[in-house]
Amino acid sequence: MSVEILTLRVTGQGLHEFTDQVHRRVSASGLRQGLCTLFLRHTSASLTIQENADPSARRDLEAWLNRLVPENDPLFTHTLEGPDDMPAHIKAALTAASLSIPILDGELTLGTWQGIFLWEHRHHRGERQVVIHLA
Repeated sequence: MSVEILTLRVTGQGLHEFTDQVHRRVSASGLRQGLCTLFLRHTSASLTIQENADPSARRDLEAWLNRLVPENDPLFTHTLEGPDDMPAHIKAALTAASLSIPILDGELTLGTWQGIFLWEHRHHRGERQVVIHLA
């Protein structure tokens, strides 16, 4: 069993792939069979497994979620940190803060076109932390 915190730099709103970083941690662990659990330590971003071949799939997902939860909605009162703050919390609540991926023969069992993404819902640049638990 191992637990590690992975720090990811984000350049703004959108889907940021980090599949390779997780693959490297799984390989380095020597774990042959088990489970990789990822947990995001933030309330205005999320994790998802999504297509990593065609960028238009990511753009369409982002556009759809932005249309579903628009900024500057007059219903929002949690606006101190800017117009993207409350929509980011709602988007995070509608998506996932954790993922579980089986490990088989020392590899993540992701499908051919699947990648692991941090979905940043704010416009800011900065860092996000993902806890990686391998068991």
